[in-house]
Amino acid sequence: MRWSGQELGVEQSDALPGLAKLNNLVRSVQTPDFAGVTFHEVLAKSALNKVPGQSAMPFGWTINPYRGCTHACAYCLHPETSITMADGRQQPLWSVEVGDEVLGTHVVDGFRRYTASKVLAKWESRKRAYRVSLADGTELIASGDHRFLTNRGWKYVTGAMFGPGQRPYLTTANSLIGFGSRGVGRAPSVLSDEYVRGYLSGMIRGDGMMLRRTYPRSRGGSYVAHHFRLALADEEALARSRMYLATVGVSTNQFPFSGATETRRAMTAIRTSRRADFDAITEVIAWPPIRSREWHAGFLGGVFDAEGSCSRSVLRISNSDEAILHSIEVALAVFGIPFIREAPHLNGVANIRITGGLSSRNAFFAIAQPAITRKLQLVGAMVKTTADLSIAAIDDLGQDVDMLDITTTTGDFIANGVVSHNCFARPTHTYLDLDAGDDFDRQIIVKVNVADVLRTELAKPSWKRDAVALGTNTDPYQRAEGRYTLMPGIIDALATSGTPFSILTKGTLLRRDLPLIAEAAKLVPVDVAMSIAIYDHELQQSVEPGTPSAKARLATVSAVREAGLDCAVFLMPILPYLTDSKAHLDDALRQAKSAGATSVLYTALHLRAGVKPWFMQWLEREHPELVPKYRSMYYGNNAYAPKAYRRWLGERIHPLIRAHGLERGREDPVTGGIRSTALTGGAAVELPEVFGSPADPAALF
Repeated sequence: MRWSGQELGVEQSDALPGLAKLNNLVRSVQTPDFAGVTFHEVLAKSALNKVPGQSAMPFGWTINPYRGCTHACAYCLHPETSITMADGRQQPLWSVEVGDEVLGTHVVDGFRRYTASKVLAKWESRKRAYRVSLADGTELIASGDHRFLTNRGWKYVTGAMFGPGQRPYLTTANSLIGFGSRGVGRAPSVLSDEYVRGYLSGMIRGDGMMLRRTYPRSRGGSYVAHHFRLALADEEALARSRMYLATVGVSTNQFPFSGATETRRAMTAIRTSRRADFDAITEVIAWPPIRSREWHAGFLGGVFDAEGSCSRSVLRISNSDEAILHSIEVALAVFGIPFIREAPHLNGVANIRITGGLSSRNAFFAIAQPAITRKLQLVGAMVKTTADLSIAAIDDLGQDVDMLDITTTTGDFIANGVVSHNCFARPTHTYLDLDAGDDFDRQIIVKVNVADVLRTELAKPSWKRDAVALGTNTDPYQRAEGRYTLMPGIIDALATSGTPFSILTKGTLLRRDLPLIAEAAKLVPVDVAMSIAIYDHELQQSVEPGTPSAKARLATVSAVREAGLDCAVFLMPILPYLTDSKAHLDDALRQAKSAGATSVLYTALHLRAGVKPWFMQWLEREHPELVPKYRSMYYGNNAYAPKAYRRWLGERIHPLIRAHGLERGREDPVTGGIRSTALTGGAAVELPEVFGSPADPAALF
């Protein structure tokens, strides 16, 4: 670690190993919010970093308030772990974003109850994987450091009775707290054809009106009228039904059906009187001779939205039609959800009631995925365990796997139906300093006085107010910035001194400082760029676990534009054979343009020495078929994609960039920032061999 340039001559006798040679260390800090990470707070001697004259970088100065990066940290649960959201719905952990509300718990008057809990942070890493199997069929893939709430308090997945690893850990004598998942597995897609048909059958048979009637004509003869109508008080279910009908070619009109009264809510309806629509609906809702699991799931979702209720965790579906009641029972049996049919009322309406408490209730919702949110609520309910959540086995899977973790306002969340603790044993991912080659693994250097030092440097008569780039080495809006808040002081110092600057980040924390950046832009030229390399969510989570999703970053682009600032998007790096297809590039540019991006810059994958082993390991695991091609491209010490590939990529993407109106203006092709007048006199600079033209990349190697 090369920090000697930051020395101030202040003796530190308590420096950690590896830091003992420093004399500017103020203190080393560990905090539960960043457990597994040590922040070494230093007093910087300088803030401005001069880029070496021989460098190809088209800017002269940078500021790096951090050395190392907390953008991505270790995580402790498998990305596919089902997380219960505050509205009662289930989402895979990989899709949960910072700012979302999940279901957590809190203790009130000695009783633990479910409550809404906001996601404050999300991170990732690779860790040894363990499978925790429960008696009801629930399975959890977690690291040994993760904690779950048991009948005997919080316990780690693994631990020891004695020695340095001593800590409370799970055994087969423990039971977890929650409602479990009953081993439901992956829910069917609500967009699959079979689910759509099942949902429409349950909804329309349960609550729709289908009328075909012959009427006499005034001048003799007759005609056949066709009427379809669906009236609901919950617009979520009505909107889903209307969308599903549209997918099968049925167009409907929406209209107010009845106003609100003291005892009833207002209702809205959709309708059509076209014979073709009527015939199409009749065909869609017909009982199929063979019913798939997806059809059964959709049918349960539709009939529950139409005639279901859930009060105090008691779930019922009511109907008087024997065919419908029998179909509900068959579907529940297919998924192993226990139920009873209650005695019919005098009007002939019977209730099918789900038994088994919250465990069965949430298994039903995970499978059926009804549209109406208000029926799913768990907030305020007491945490009771009616399912058998005793631990059946804990198996070491014998390998490291990608996992995720989140921090919430309650300190917990519901994972696969059990109460899960925020993991406080997460190391940070390694990030490299492009210029100095510094590799900080869990050791983050924080220049706590960087703003004050910067003001002093900018006030010197020798300062020529050259453009300064932030985010070229380490991300200035990494997670640590939320703790240290160094950027506002840096931005103010640059603006008040008349120094133009640029910011490049992956971090959505940028939004915090947008008002300050907008004010700075009134005083000096300011460029803002968001790095968004991958727009396929699953691929992005696999390659960049722990970083904000493309969706979250695109929302930040929109926020930058709403603040009155231009915003470039960095489509960097483009991954050969993975993200270089015309369809992927066109979709990426379309999304960037839709978010408000003013320009897009790109480069092909560049594998530095410290990154190549990690990337190739990932490639062997996720895309082994591509390993030979990548080895031929990035052989030996070659860090850049071949010139021929870069030329081909340039010919593919340039027309798309022009078509979407995203050609670059003042931004440079590496940083997205202002070109340094110190290096270029304000002229545009093209990096050598960045862009480039054969027709097929496969033919190049």
